Amino acid sequence: MKSVLITGAAGNIGRVLRRGLRDDYLLRLTDCIQIVDPEVTDVRVADVRSVEEMEEVCKGIDSVVHLAGEPSTGSSWSVVLNANIEGTYGIFEAARLAGVKRVIFASSNHATGYYEKESIYTKPDMLARPDSLYGVSKAFGEDLARFYYDEYGINAYCLRIGSFQPDDSVINRSSDRILSTWLSHRDLVRLVRCCIETNNAEFGIYYGISNNTRAFWDIENAREEIGYSPEDDAEDLI
Repeated sequence: MKSVLITGAAGNIGRVLRRGLRDDYLLRLTDCIQIVDPEVTDVRVADVRSVEEMEEVCKGIDSVVHLAGEPSTGSSWSVVLNANIEGTYGIFEAARLAGVKRVIFASSNHATGYYEKESIYTKPDMLARPDSLYGVSKAFGEDLARFYYDEYGINAYCLRIGSFQPDDSVINRSSDRILSTWLSHRDLVRLVRCCIETNNAEFGIYYGISNNTRAFWDIENAREEIGYSPEDDAEDLI
């Protein structure tokens, strides 16, 4: 059974992935706070910015799912520098030192947010156009992932996650945007599982959304390269 480390496992996405992956993988969880999960016994408290700490956490791991970081688009430079830029470097360097061969990086649609502001249908191979310092930090993470793939042969998959809700709903939201950008809980698990299991692609940038009728981000490369086949559509929930 493959071993998978989830960083930032205490967060909303981490909690969903823990439930969705624990039956099929040996999970190790880490965060900067203590996690209590009766279904997972391998839990570590560590700072992703510390290469030394994270190297120890990464030992014996087949794949890392890197979720840890600051999630707010309104974050200041000092916040994203510490949490997202230094933290992402910390996990990639630790993975390299520990011999991990695969890292799945939680990027964000905000790495290309200015296309959306101009109503431009966006494909993953288009240049990054961040809409915030948070988006800049995620664009950095994608470039860092590419460097670690090219330089060290670490397979890397960057997931530009759309609108992910703790309750897996699209109702009572402030706008119709979520009908285009929604990512259901089970499609998230499918997408991450595809990245863990694929033998067809060694590096890729993929939009993390469900099979939404109104989507304005292209997911065809995820279908073709890693076999992602989302089954949910936000339209069905309204």
